[in-house]
Amino acid sequence: MSDNWNTRTKLVHGGSRRSQYNEVSEAIFLTQGFVYDNAEQAEARFVETGPDEFIYARYGNPTVDMFEKRIAALEGAEDAFATASGMAAVNGALTSVLKAGDHVVSARALFGSCLYILENILARYGVEVTFVDGTDLEQWRAAVRPDTKAVFFESMSNPTLEVIDIAAVAEIAHAVGALVIVDNVFSTPVFSRAIEQGADVVVYSATKHIDGQGRVLGGVVLGTKDFIRGTLEPYMKHTGGSLSPFNAWVLLKGLETISLRVNAQADSALKIAEALEEHPALARTIYPGLPGHAQNALVQTQLGGKGGTVLSLDLKGGKEAAFRFLNAMTIPVISNNLGDAKSIATHPATTTHQRLSDELKAELGITPGLVRLSVGLEDAADLIADLTQALEAAQG
Repeated sequence: MSDNWNTRTKLVHGGSRRSQYNEVSEAIFLTQGFVYDNAEQAEARFVETGPDEFIYARYGNPTVDMFEKRIAALEGAEDAFATASGMAAVNGALTSVLKAGDHVVSARALFGSCLYILENILARYGVEVTFVDGTDLEQWRAAVRPDTKAVFFESMSNPTLEVIDIAAVAEIAHAVGALVIVDNVFSTPVFSRAIEQGADVVVYSATKHIDGQGRVLGGVVLGTKDFIRGTLEPYMKHTGGSLSPFNAWVLLKGLETISLRVNAQADSALKIAEALEEHPALARTIYPGLPGHAQNALVQTQLGGKGGTVLSLDLKGGKEAAFRFLNAMTIPVISNNLGDAKSIATHPATTTHQRLSDELKAELGITPGLVRLSVGLEDAADLIADLTQALEAAQG
């Protein structure tokens, strides 16, 4: 692969390897293990594997390796490790570097499962976690300490779509030697260049835009070769969170079209947000690409002006109005995924974030009327018409 290739070329050809049959589409190596020519070769491989050598599917696989190399080329990272799901990636990125007595600073606005890892799992093992408002740099400065081991945040929060300044938080964290771990799902690997902006470790749920067609689970952690192979890989291969070869193959196919899909989805999301922004049924229309969004200026510099594929609609009538709206839609499906070719709507307060206390929901802006809409590849005009009639129905 040439370092001079542009993004879309890397997404089609990056990391490719061919067997002796010279197949066009990448091969799926559905095997749990690998055969050695002799006992001496087996011994040598367990001491150190070469760049094109494998031991066991939990440790690595040729199809998985292709996916890791391709996503690393897209992200501009030295290396990547593919995982069984996005949460396996989040857990691995955090747990592999932390031990009892360490201190972590995290943004408070997080997906429910991420909060569970930070509040329950890490605390159970003696890791101290301090939560801050991720958009308030003064809170980051006040919370970070000389013994802070890592900081963690979603670069665009779920579901209220706050955008955190990666470069500014990274500067604060690096001043005390802390590792910067960024969950970059909503920003997407197409629009974000988190590593260039100061992130040390970037995490994706590949289930979302990378597959983007509702087929498989997957995740990936990206960073330096030292971190990926020296810190993360030993933890992941011994705890069993690695990606299956079949899922890796599906994700490779997803990467070939991710740029086309995500750009089209973001363009539609902006059109929908603009069309619905002043609708009388809505208390708020939240979309980072709108000029009125609190971090819209940061979107221009951090995301190249693209507001992402998700918007959130806060209905004035609370939960009852939100449910009427959801039930009146005819094109988007009600589910809890995002980044899919199909438009997907969910009610965070009763699904993805239901375990949060009412007080924390209110603090995070997750109101009873909030609906998260992941915009798919349907025609934007059709979606606008459908969402408009659903909003009319929601008014009762």
